[in-house]
Amino acid sequence: MTNVQDVPADKLIIKMAEKMKTNEKIVAPEWAGHVKTGIHREKAPTDKDWWYNRVAAVLRKVYIYGPIGTEQLSAKFGGPRDRGSKPNRSRSGSRAIIRLSLKQLESCGYLTPYKKLGRAVAPPGQKFLDATAREVMAELVKTRPEMSKYA
Repeated sequence: MTNVQDVPADKLIIKMAEKMKTNEKIVAPEWAGHVKTGIHREKAPTDKDWWYNRVAAVLRKVYIYGPIGTEQLSAKFGGPRDRGSKPNRSRSGSRAIIRLSLKQLESCGYLTPYKKLGRAVAPPGQKFLDATAREVMAELVKTRPEMSKYA
């Protein structure tokens, strides 16, 4: 049985983002074209559909590390801040982006609140992730037959 951890993350996130574009509850906010994804970034994302990729990545992270909250997720999406001649330091990603993506995923039924620890993947979300992982694995097997022993 193929699950999320058996397939490459980049291919899984792209496939999930394609599916999420058809979902009417996941919509990029109007400010998404002008915002940076964290204090460690210099510019806003250049991809027009970056919002769907981020929402898919958040869902994948909650699946792997859940139950998890916004503070820990922002640390996962953070990076090194350039401080000039001083050494770089780790900085968190945008919590507003993560909060809104978690709310949208929760409205779809993919996530559920888990006590006071944050959010965890709900059964419909796990079904969505596992089905997408199986599709990605089927595509991988077509291009690389030696991957069939992992399917």
